[in-house]
Amino acid sequence: MGCFTFIKVMMILFNLAIFLSGGTLLGVGIWVTVDGQSFLDIFGAISSSILQVVNVSYFLIVIGAILLVIGFLGCYGAQKESKCLLMMFFAVVLIIFIAEVAAAVVALVYTGVAGTLLTALVTPLLKDKYGVDSSFTHIWNVTMTEVHCCGLNNYTDFNDSVWYKNHGTYPEPCCNNTQPCTYMAAAESKVTGCFDQVLEEIRTHAGVVGGVAAGIAALEIAAMVVAMYLYCHLDQK
Repeated sequence: MGCFTFIKVMMILFNLAIFLSGGTLLGVGIWVTVDGQSFLDIFGAISSSILQVVNVSYFLIVIGAILLVIGFLGCYGAQKESKCLLMMFFAVVLIIFIAEVAAAVVALVYTGVAGTLLTALVTPLLKDKYGVDSSFTHIWNVTMTEVHCCGLNNYTDFNDSVWYKNHGTYPEPCCNNTQPCTYMAAAESKVTGCFDQVLEEIRTHAGVVGGVAAGIAALEIAAMVVAMYLYCHLDQK
């Protein structure tokens, strides 16, 4: 087996794995969209990710769809030895790589801006949907209990909320799970917001986060190099 054939086979197998992973994520995303409560019943108690503060189903669907496209372009392009598909694969991976680098720079340099944007997006949802939407409420209860936090910023995120108007109290995690969680009790408990808590977790495990990010970047660079190698050597066959 020549070098070109070996690299072609590795390209096909690697992108087949990406394609199958994308299909799995897409399927899970659709499952969460259709029946989110059953998903939360199975995985909610063991999850403490920042993804719990947003609609995880849409995130999974988008990521799954992107991986499906990348896997298809790389796998089919290598198998058919199509220069067009290989170049499309290279372009898509390059765009994703640039977007990831830009997002990392923004996250590191403009953490305050990210917090402001999240506050503008998430706080209104907490006020309107917490205690009304059962799935949304369950997600936040699990998040606040597992991460030991309250709201996005702190207990004030629930001021004038539907929950506070109906119950006259704050969620129990805002008072370290003591009852009743009144305004004074929440203020004295000084439970931090989930955004700051997650940032602290990331800082604590910065080595692991950096290692994962570096690994993903290395895989993307390797994929682009292999795609370009196959592209350039097709004319020589």
